[in-house]
Amino acid sequence: MSASPQFDFSGKRVLITGGTSGMGEAAALSFARAGARVVINGRNHQRARAIIIAAKNQPGSIAFVDGDIGARKKCDLIVTEAVGILGGLDIVVNSAGIIYHATAEETTDEQWLQTMNVNVNGMFYICRASLPHLKASQGTIINIASDAALSGSPHLTAYCASKGAVLQMTRAMALDYAPAGIRIVPICPGDVDTPMLRGEFSDRGLDVATGLRESAQAVPLNRVCSAEEVADLVLFACCDSARFITGYPLVLDGGNRA
Repeated sequence: MSASPQFDFSGKRVLITGGTSGMGEAAALSFARAGARVVINGRNHQRARAIIIAAKNQPGSIAFVDGDIGARKKCDLIVTEAVGILGGLDIVVNSAGIIYHATAEETTDEQWLQTMNVNVNGMFYICRASLPHLKASQGTIINIASDAALSGSPHLTAYCASKGAVLQMTRAMALDYAPAGIRIVPICPGDVDTPMLRGEFSDRGLDVATGLRESAQAVPLNRVCSAEEVADLVLFACCDSARFITGYPLVLDGGNRA
């Protein structure tokens, strides 16, 4: 695999939810390598410490703010704490999310509500709390949706519903805040090799190698996307080269929808 592209985010102030794992972690480290000052949000203090240590010799920096985005008031506090650390916001990446493999009949009330609360409500609350700060910087929001926002997937009723909501919410906000100079971009990855995907394999009784091989069979490029490749697209969507992109989903699916 070729090296990641070079970006310069020197002095940029970045908040990433779900930043202690998977795509959020990869984006945080990529932004730090590109010179940004990053605050990651999550609940895993041990993982956060490891990520902060991994970034200590990079041009940028990473700090941690604890909090569950499923709670509205906590979302406001996460943004307030991040602004206090960074002195403002230029970029917000909403990467936190959960998934349950279940049909409609198999999905419990708790699973449905938790999926909507984290994947949709929490993202909305973080966006809403961040927008006043992003108006000042004419900043960017990246909302991680999914290819499940674009078409149905079996045994993922709640997840597909939540990611469809994320995509439509992002489109609407992009129109509302374009006059203020804020870009809001949805990114729709297919399967990405993250702890969440590997957890899905385990739930289905598959080892990692078998799960990755089966997932790759459905992809024209014949492999699963890496978290670092999603991070590359996140950084591109936030850079000046993407300054005329807003609202429309950027799809990273290895050709599934070609």
